Amino acid sequence: MITPEFLKPGDKVAIVATARKISPAEVESAVKTMESWGLEVVIGDSLFAEDRQFAGNDMQRTNDFQAMLDHPEIRAIICARGGYGTVRIIDGLDFSSFIKHPKWIVGYSDITVLHNHINNLYGIETLHATMPVNFPVTGELPAVEALKYALFGESPDYKIKTGMLSRSGHARGEVVGGNLSILYSLSGTPSSLDTQGKILFIEDLDEYLYHIDRMMMNLKRSGKLENLAGLVVGGLTDMRDNSVPYGMTAEEIVADAVKPYKFPVLFGIPAGHIKENMPLIMGREAVLDVNAECSALTFTSKANSSKTGKFKSQVKPLVFILGFFALLYILYALLLGKM
Repeated sequence: MITPEFLKPGDKVAIVATARKISPAEVESAVKTMESWGLEVVIGDSLFAEDRQFAGNDMQRTNDFQAMLDHPEIRAIICARGGYGTVRIIDGLDFSSFIKHPKWIVGYSDITVLHNHINNLYGIETLHATMPVNFPVTGELPAVEALKYALFGESPDYKIKTGMLSRSGHARGEVVGGNLSILYSLSGTPSSLDTQGKILFIEDLDEYLYHIDRMMMNLKRSGKLENLAGLVVGGLTDMRDNSVPYGMTAEEIVADAVKPYKFPVLFGIPAGHIKENMPLIMGREAVLDVNAECSALTFTSKANSSKTGKFKSQVKPLVFILGFFALLYILYALLLGKM
């Protein structure tokens, strides 16, 4: 995986909306906060547009995001909020410039579409983290501070009390996943979840309990669970039930679905639709240790590799040319020897 360059004071970051509409008041605090970090905030041209529940029509949202993907000075694109709508524009985006000059893509919930699309198809890390709509008007929020540290190069490291449903074990692998409902909706598409040998993260909000079971059965029957290195579960919040109760909590449904497998499982990671929505680097290798009392998810430290990738891409042609001329020289020397 390629790591985009970490931020530094003076860098430009963009706020765009790929899904639900948002008002100027809802991003004002985020703009002020990021400016206090020494960053220059660029607002998408259509950020406050409205089309039904969306932040402008599909073309407006596509054009806004595309402009920031292509902008040579933008170092991170912060999605304003989730909701629904990113899947409607994903196939209209051209990532060719982004591949050459990777930048951080930040968000959660509906932004799961971008995380999986970019991780799977382009091998570039992204950041599952809180968004401008969640920045507090007053006071501090640990999730916001943690976002800053992650963007400026600090690798997340979480130690939590081991919950009752967790399963002990040790695993190492790239962290993938996001919102369970979105992962379910991406099945069978180019943005579909790739779990082979990886640590899967899932979270969700405001779903019927039987929906959670249906989505877990989809992951199970499609082979997405059998080759996991490990599973970490974030917030499963504000779940709903029918008049005839399902009979299990969301956490119990997940635990039951992965019962046949041996990989470690950790419930309660502080990420998802919760106040303490701490950052996860999607596509980054992490170590998962689940023990009887205390467990940890530790992301490996990684120096910027996007510059390294550029260097390698420049060196490869040079090595080929030098090798070609070296071969000609050897052939010439052999011919002289025979004469």
